[in-house]
Order: sequence, then C-alpha cells, then structure tokens
Amino acid sequence: MEALVYQGLDKRALEERPVPEIKDPGDAIVRIVKTTICGTDLHILKGDVSTCAPGRILGHEGVGIIEKTGPGVTTFHQGDHVLISCISACGKCEYCRRGMYSHCTTGGWILGNQIDGTQAEYVRIPHADTSLYPVPEGADEEALVMLSDILPTGFECGVLNGKIEPGSTVAIVGADPIGLAALLTAQFYSPAEIIMIDLDDNRLQVAKRFGATATVSAAGGMSAELVMKMTGGRGVDTAIEAVGVAATFITCEDIVAPGGTIANIGVHGVKVDLHLERLWAQNITITTRLVDTVTTPMLLKTVQSRKIDPKQLITHRFKLDRILDAYDTFGRAASTQALKVIIEA
Repeated sequence: MEALVYQGLDKRALEERPVPEIKDPGDAIVRIVKTTICGTDLHILKGDVSTCAPGRILGHEGVGIIEKTGPGVTTFHQGDHVLISCISACGKCEYCRRGMYSHCTTGGWILGNQIDGTQAEYVRIPHADTSLYPVPEGADEEALVMLSDILPTGFECGVLNGKIEPGSTVAIVGADPIGLAALLTAQFYSPAEIIMIDLDDNRLQVAKRFGATATVSAAGGMSAELVMKMTGGRGVDTAIEAVGVAATFITCEDIVAPGGTIANIGVHGVKVDLHLERLWAQNITITTRLVDTVTTPMLLKTVQSRKIDPKQLITHRFKLDRILDAYDTFGRAASTQALKVIIEA
C-alpha cells in the first residue's frame, strides 16, 4: 500500500508499505476512505514530538471501511463505515475510567505517533470497539473527518477547559483550523465577545464568517495592546492559545483578565516564559490538555443536526498519491489560504 512516512527532521516521503495485519484480539484493519493533515503532523516534522520516530506512517484522523476485525471486536464488522478517533482507548484502565482517554495505558495518542497512522491506504486500529465510531447513514464523510481530532480538540482543550460562559469575553490566539474549531464550538455557550487574533488576514476574514465578533491582526506586534483597548483595559475572561509557540502563549498572559483562564491547545516544542511576577495575584487559571475525545458522540449529533458545519473548514482536496503536494499546500497556508485539506485514499 502507499503511505506517507516521516523520515526525520523536515523529511517525508510517499512509500510502499505492507498492509497492516491484526496483532491483538481488539484490533481492526480499516481501509482509509478520507484522511487529512493536522498541524501536529507539522510539529512532528519540526522535531517537536520526541515520541514519534523516523519511519512512522503519519496521520491520526480519517474515516474508512472496516476490512478485518480481531476476535475480540464485538461492536464492528467487516464493511462497516467508521470514524477513526485520534485517541485510542481501552475503556478499562484507570485513566479511561476517569475519562482521560488520552492517557490510556495501552492507547492514548499513538496513531501516527507511536504506531503507524492514517495517511495510508490501510491502518490498524487498536481497541477498535472503543476507538471507532459508526458513521451515521447519509452522513457527509468529509465533514466527519473534522471530528477525528480538531473539533473535539478545539472544544475540549479550548472551550471546556477555558470555562467559557454566557456573556463572557473570549480571545482565541491563532485562527488556524484548531482555533477556528474552538471558535465554532465556543458559540454553544453564547459568549458576548469572541476576538480572533492571527497574523493572516485571510484567516481573520474566515473567522469573521465563522462567528468572531472582532478580529485583531498580530502582524504589528501590538495585538495585546489592541485587545486591552477593546476590552476597556480589563482583558478577556478566556484566552485560548491555539498555535503552540512562545509568542502566542505570552499574548494570552498579556490579555487575560483577573479571575480569567488561559486554555492552552497548541503543541509546544520549546519552553515558554510564565510571567508569575505579573500573574501571581490575578487569580488566573492555566489549563493544559491533550484531547480525550469524550465529547465526540455529542459532537457527532451536533453535526448531524446541522447546528455546526465543520465541512466549511475544508479548503483543498487531494488524492493520496499527491499527498506531498497536500503537505506543501498545508504548510504554506499564508500563501495558499489552506485550512484543512482532505486526502482521498
């Protein structure tokens, strides 16, 4: 089969690899129908994810059709259309019982990280019964790809961890797909203001269409000052960091109001300064989280009822044999205006 393989720092290639086989009774082999590229994949290529070794097939998102199941799989059968969760969960260990599927002792975020992932024609899914979701009849499979990772990530790590409430003021630093997913799902809680901050004017325009009440360009290095002016010097109740670089986290520190929350989503590969000399007396909460995908069933229903439309995040489509072009397009988002790219296997 064809597969996109991480070959080391800033190196990737489309290679021929063997079709995966069942290893454990709870495994399923899924034929990929549609997958995508995540910002986390770019972090891997930059060397920010030390657990991912060269030789790994990348990707942790997608929808597909079950080709084969192990003898321990009872929920799914050959031919079933399934949504692949970016998090593999046994459902039985201490962390899974606490709803922390991301820290499952035999799972967690392993797809495209510690085991081969979804940017291929086939993928092996451990703990299939609790790591796959049936695709509802008539569902748009492209839209559902957004439910593998970015929609639950934006919602759980940004909106829920950020403690967004009706009437509150929210700033999302980073109008990338994850930041836009947080924007879409933040509106469940009717905040009074959602301010979007980014360097890219096109993404800020998209954010306006998606429901941002205001946008701020970070291009001049004055975004924090502008947000403070917009909020009458108070700052925001929730500041969501959706990029994963030091500058954007510090922006969140600069704009959070007393009693507010900084919710980190971004994947950070280097240290960030924490300015406790300013924040120690401000009753600030700082949250971190790897997505657990506990909200995926709810989000599936929300998408099916057309309360939100994650398909609007998709800007480009490629066949698997052009995935290197897809990476180039996704990696140059400022010039290509790419958000999410769909890869059809």
